[in-house]
Amino acid sequence: MNHFEVRGGELHCEDTPLSRIAESVGTPVYVYSRATLERHYTVFRDSLVAAGLGDPLIAYAVKANSNVAVLRVLGDLGAGADTVSEGEIRRALAAGIPGERIVFSGVGKTRGEIEFALRAGVSEINVESEPELTLVAEVAGGLGLRAPIVFRVNPDVAAGGHAKIATGKAENKFGVSFDEAARLYANASNHPHLKPLGVACHIGSQITDLAPFEAAFTRMRGLVEALRAEGMTVERLDLGGGLGVPYFDMPDPPGPAEYAAMIGRVMAGLEAIRFAFEPGRVIAANAGVLLASVVHLHERPNGEGGGRRFLVLDAAMNDLIRPAMYDAFHDIRPVIETDAAPVACDVVGPVCETGDTFTRERMLPPLGPGDLVAFMSAGAYGAAMASEYNSRPLVPEVLVDGDRFAVIRRRPTYDEMLAAETMAEWL
Repeated sequence: MNHFEVRGGELHCEDTPLSRIAESVGTPVYVYSRATLERHYTVFRDSLVAAGLGDPLIAYAVKANSNVAVLRVLGDLGAGADTVSEGEIRRALAAGIPGERIVFSGVGKTRGEIEFALRAGVSEINVESEPELTLVAEVAGGLGLRAPIVFRVNPDVAAGGHAKIATGKAENKFGVSFDEAARLYANASNHPHLKPLGVACHIGSQITDLAPFEAAFTRMRGLVEALRAEGMTVERLDLGGGLGVPYFDMPDPPGPAEYAAMIGRVMAGLEAIRFAFEPGRVIAANAGVLLASVVHLHERPNGEGGGRRFLVLDAAMNDLIRPAMYDAFHDIRPVIETDAAPVACDVVGPVCETGDTFTRERMLPPLGPGDLVAFMSAGAYGAAMASEYNSRPLVPEVLVDGDRFAVIRRRPTYDEMLAAETMAEWL
């Protein structure tokens, strides 16, 4: 469930008409629903607890939507943060999420980032290779600390909604193998500056079938039991994220309750373990839309009674890159309802790339200059992946709470964009 619905012929976010936001802030603009963020997090958490998984650490994946206000909403509910850079750690801290609820993941952590994470008191550093383990030990030794680490293991399970977001196969860059895990865990257990807490996996994103999860989690349980049988302490099992969301062109995927029940069944009887999860898309995707305006409709006849219609928007691939990068589908809805018969359109943006095409031959009601449309399910991997390509300003972001809204990232001016660059003194 989300809080975007039509009232009186107009699409609203909670109690706020989207046209009011467009009039005040301009377009394109991302709009997030606080109530939806809170509901999605609460449903996810309560499902895990109901499945007998104790008091899990739910570390929201900051990469999905890294706006500090979004992080504050979730942090106030008890969420932690799954981070993959110093910048994301800083965002989580700025939102009030304490270090003990922050997970630091990623395959290419630098010495400086590891030092920052340790000084911030993060809950765990997810170690993804033997060279990284050596680096973490060196940095922790220099600080006179024992680094809390979890080994991310690659379970060699295929999953994910697209090859570019599948992370759990042996050919993917993430994690150590099962063969490496036991040796590295034993080495870390005997190191004065390392404190191994457990193991982790993350097999991909936008997964709509529970079978790959179950296969990976069964292997992870077996690893926990094998490590314990060798006399090692394993107190944490981080099962990552990746649960898919409905993108309107597909059947509804399993929900948090079904996901949690499967984990409860797989982990039944596993004692003295704290589970951790790293959900991102399932929390944020359907909590946001990208609001855009029609620039014009370009009808190009082909001389044979046919042709193409190009609905040109002020939003572009630099604002929402998922369709160009992943061939992703987003439902596109007119903000003002109409009974007019739909026509087939290619929905495109103004960027100078053929790839700046959101969809082809989409059936939409007739739309003209100034009409508003909303890209649904755009709250995850939307603004977080935006750029200034073609020297277009970063899209602003708005958070809605009932009948009020606030700009939580403003659109930069062109002068501000240019001010970030300096001329070489010899030019």
